[in-house]
Amino acid sequence: MIGQKERTFIETARRAQIVAAAIETIAEVGYTQASMARIAERVGITKGVVAYHFDGKAELIREIVAEVVGESEGYMGPRVVAHSTGADRLRAYIESNLGFMSEYRSHVIAIAEIARNARRADGSSSFDPAILDAASRGLAQLLASYQGTGEFRADFDPVVMAGAIRAAIDAVPRALARDPSLDVEHQARELATLFDLATRNPRPRTRAR
Repeated sequence: MIGQKERTFIETARRAQIVAAAIETIAEVGYTQASMARIAERVGITKGVVAYHFDGKAELIREIVAEVVGESEGYMGPRVVAHSTGADRLRAYIESNLGFMSEYRSHVIAIAEIARNARRADGSSSFDPAILDAASRGLAQLLASYQGTGEFRADFDPVVMAGAIRAAIDAVPRALARDPSLDVEHQARELATLFDLATRNPRPRTRAR
């Protein structure tokens, strides 16, 4: 494995190429069938070259997860903060989540495969649950903040609601893996409308004149 400070531009580009090939391979054949040799073949290099850049499959998987998380945050963030109201931000959060899934299908299927199948030597999952926990916490904070303004109804638990929203979103990659023709945009619109109705305050606060 090459230390990060020692990587040249070419080495960084090669690592990115291997990560991209690994994402496509996992999405295509599944995690268990995505061997280092198969990934190397997709790039057109030897398994030894992959081993030079990554200290085993575990490190490669960590790099894939970091890549997908970074891409998704970069995709979603500007779309959410472009809005000012709670309803619009929640809709943008849900629709941009699924929009990312639609545009980066291989990334999402690969992550779902990793989360379901990647294991440590002791058999425990090697997918860090903190990634999903952070997403749920951030969403719960968004919901609570707009309960505070009176835009969202006050009688739901933001942690429970955030968990329900994340569960609905996180079910889509599995459906997408089973059915590549899945209409993700339709799923996004339906889920956004569902949770808009679930969180909307029927009697929003009005400003005193």
